[in-house]
Amino acid sequence: MQKVMIVGGGKGGRAVLELMSEIDAFFIVCMADTNEAAEGILAAKALKVRTVTNWNSVMARELDIIIDTTGDPTVFEEIKMKMGKQTILIPGSVAHILANLFEEKNKLINTLENVSANRNLILNATNEGMLVIDREGYVTIFNNSAERITNTKREAVIGKHILEIIPSSGLLRVMETGEREENQHISIKGAGMDVITSRIPLVSSENEIIGAFSLFKERTEAVKLAEQITDLKEVQTMLEAIIQSSDEAISVVDDQGCGLLINPAYSRITGLTKNQVIGKPAAIDIYEGESMHMKVLKTKTPVRGVNMRVGPKHKEVIVNVAPIIVEGVLKGSVGVIHDVSEIQSLTHELKRARQIIRTLQAKYTFVDIIGASEEMTLPIEQAKLSARTPATVLLRGESGTGKELFAHAIHNESDRKFDKFVRVNCAAISESLLESELFGYEEGAFTGARRGGKTGLFEEANHGSIFLDEIGELPASIQAKLLRVLQEQELIRVGGTNPIPIDVRVIAATNINLEQAIGKGTFREDLYFRLNRMPIFIAPLRKRKGDIKELAEHLIHKINQEYGRSIEGITEEAIKKLQGYDWPGNVRELENILGRTIIFMKLTETMIDIQHIPDFIEDNVPLKQEKAARPEAYVSGQTLVEIIDRHEAKVIKEAIHMYKGNKTLTAKALGISVRNLYYKMEKLEL
Repeated sequence: MQKVMIVGGGKGGRAVLELMSEIDAFFIVCMADTNEAAEGILAAKALKVRTVTNWNSVMARELDIIIDTTGDPTVFEEIKMKMGKQTILIPGSVAHILANLFEEKNKLINTLENVSANRNLILNATNEGMLVIDREGYVTIFNNSAERITNTKREAVIGKHILEIIPSSGLLRVMETGEREENQHISIKGAGMDVITSRIPLVSSENEIIGAFSLFKERTEAVKLAEQITDLKEVQTMLEAIIQSSDEAISVVDDQGCGLLINPAYSRITGLTKNQVIGKPAAIDIYEGESMHMKVLKTKTPVRGVNMRVGPKHKEVIVNVAPIIVEGVLKGSVGVIHDVSEIQSLTHELKRARQIIRTLQAKYTFVDIIGASEEMTLPIEQAKLSARTPATVLLRGESGTGKELFAHAIHNESDRKFDKFVRVNCAAISESLLESELFGYEEGAFTGARRGGKTGLFEEANHGSIFLDEIGELPASIQAKLLRVLQEQELIRVGGTNPIPIDVRVIAATNINLEQAIGKGTFREDLYFRLNRMPIFIAPLRKRKGDIKELAEHLIHKINQEYGRSIEGITEEAIKKLQGYDWPGNVRELENILGRTIIFMKLTETMIDIQHIPDFIEDNVPLKQEKAARPEAYVSGQTLVEIIDRHEAKVIKEAIHMYKGNKTLTAKALGISVRNLYYKMEKLEL
């Protein structure tokens, strides 16, 4: 059962409420309107439906459907932002269309049921006997007057062949010739019958003979026979006229599920003609789904709002089917089909909007970059300028200065902000996998390659932005391929031969000196010039200590949200202590220090003071200034592996501080690769 909330208690909201309350497939959770005297609110209370004055008070993410009948675009957009991924938001205009369709459907079904009931009343009220056979010669109708005249019960006749009942019947001849036989005198000596009868073939609107019927009366009443035939014909014509003139697609089947009647609207929607439907099984029009006619005939219960695909056009429709029951006897079923292509179009647009939101991975904007010093305002202005161009951007600065933050902001400020933002740490992916991760691979490119190949990160970022962090760590072979991508705006997958055109904005970042790397031969000069079109230098924290106060207040607010604390701020004395340190780890180190400080503060303390700040200045003296200290050879209670890890962590930590967070120089000084350094830092939780 679908959970529904209706927003807006005006006239439209009330109409939607009345519609939804009649459909078993929907459960109305509540109706929301700021006006408690609105007619929709009053109607909801009468139906014992919960009412609220603020739709925000309801958990919108747990709803299946939200119907906005306010007509206010601001309310519509706010609901769309806050609703869950699985929730469908339907504008009031669409809901009104559905309400009108259902109302018209009910009117048509009621009209059809009334006409059918009236027809049976007429047939049984007339003094003429009536016997109807189908195209196979089996009796389908035997009215009350026929029972009286022949002194035979209906049950003994219905379903039997006409020749079993009246061996001399001329109804089969009438079907064969198609000619009417009027006012024929019949005397059946064995039955004691002396009647006047007229035999008439049943001809469809397509001039197909589908049966025949006989109107008979005792000879003394022959004069009245013609008048009653005329009345019956008029009723039949009226019934067909009502169905044929309807704009809703209508199909009628008999109690066996064979098609009896369709109207022009049915052919228009499904693409099926009368010849393809009349006399055929009810499932003939179904492309996808179960026959609702057969289900209704089996259960004798109406069904509503079933989604299906019908006809050769595979048209998406909503189907309502009801049984036709006359005097307690199931005669067939009638279905009304609604074309919902417009609703489907709106649903597709909503799905596309959700997909865009899901792929919007860039989290930060320029508002999130803190700093009013000249050292920060200059790179921010440069970044905003670069965001308005498609040029490649090279972010340069020490580790922890916020290069990725700038990359996010540039993407979100550009005209690509609604497309993907893909992040790649070039040093964190092994060299053997880096090429296939960046550019993808074709099926069979190497052992273990996925069937069908794989899309690379550059293709994933097509029409969006890709952020290549620590680009100075790229191997020479990857540098050459990246240069081709930047020059030609196309790539070739691993194991492939066909170039794939792409449109990607490249934002690169590095904390190493690329000019020195070019001199050493570890970085291509031509790639450097391609990347260096829009260089942006981000100053380290030690060169903009005036921003420390604003940064600290921002970080405290962020840490409060993460740790569930309520620290109000930091004192001037604590700020001065923070400004007395050079911060080799930059903003990332400042955030770590503040986080550690808040963790160890008492729950009753609300301000960070000087005594809360650890004496990290003395604890983080560079290696060259620290006096050599002989490590303890053995610590009781620790294994050899634990002792080695402890000393290894201390050495790596001191080396990183000595080289001011530069991972490349740290790894080189320790005699290990950068990837090995990352592995050890993760293992030792540094």
